[in-house]
Amino acid sequence: MRIVFMGTPNFAVPILEALNTNYEIVGVVSQPSRAKKRGVIIDTPVAEYAKNNNLLLFQPEKISTIIEELKDLNAEVLVTAAYGQYLPSKLLNLFKFKINVHGSLLPKHRGGAPIQRAILNGDIKTGVTIMEMAKKLDAGKIYSMREYDILPTDNSTILFNKLSIIGRDLLLETIEDIYSGKNQGIAQDETLASYSPNLLPEEEKIDIHSKTKDIINRIHAFSMDIGSYLEIGSVKLKIYEAHEVKSNDEPCGMVLSTKKEIVIKTLDSAISLDLVQLPGKKIMSGRDFSNGQKLLINGQIIG
Repeated sequence: MRIVFMGTPNFAVPILEALNTNYEIVGVVSQPSRAKKRGVIIDTPVAEYAKNNNLLLFQPEKISTIIEELKDLNAEVLVTAAYGQYLPSKLLNLFKFKINVHGSLLPKHRGGAPIQRAILNGDIKTGVTIMEMAKKLDAGKIYSMREYDILPTDNSTILFNKLSIIGRDLLLETIEDIYSGKNQGIAQDETLASYSPNLLPEEEKIDIHSKTKDIINRIHAFSMDIGSYLEIGSVKLKIYEAHEVKSNDEPCGMVLSTKKEIVIKTLDSAISLDLVQLPGKKIMSGRDFSNGQKLLINGQIIG
């Protein structure tokens, strides 16, 4: 089985690693490496794995520019996992089998941010779908599916890691039957389809006038890579973790405590900030932040 693999973030690495262990990976395609650290460009996680394992690597700005090179690889199978770029029919038509590892229970949460939006929406369940790629976004036949119950402690970073392993295992259980023709897949029910577009910068802002559950869902949806924030004057205080605490009838947005913890009134209760970050500073615990901070004072109203 000759496979071309396409993926970019950490989510895709365990899947690529498992395929590389069990099959022949003739080419790897990842997004261009753009992140920088101290002026040095950092490879995408998939690109790093490919280089470390001497796999043929492509990182085009536009996938259309390498179609002929991929054709020359004579691969029968294309596997994608969070690649991050639209794949034209001209590319898909190169392969007999076109398999995608998608981080939701399709047809729910089609699109680029299914894991984050499952948390943001307050879903209690998510999972992974092994599916056939089609021209319409995430609308191809379903080969297999595995559910996962979202825990109250799951944030997007944790959930990405968990679903990556579930997706890896499910793909290995499924790919042979797809290849042999035993698993033909089943069509999705279009009436149940929903879409989860990529997160927008404006969605990072926490509205303290919301219910506590919705605020914590937002915090978890953006943790740990991006981080949501509370806007306090001109300062954007990143919040990576918080928990609910009881409160009385204080005004929404009031700072209720700054001693050993930061507690702020929400619409229906209050939140205690567990993990925060000031602009230009390191991430710290809410307790450490409360020691000596001057941004918030008791009785202050924010938001």
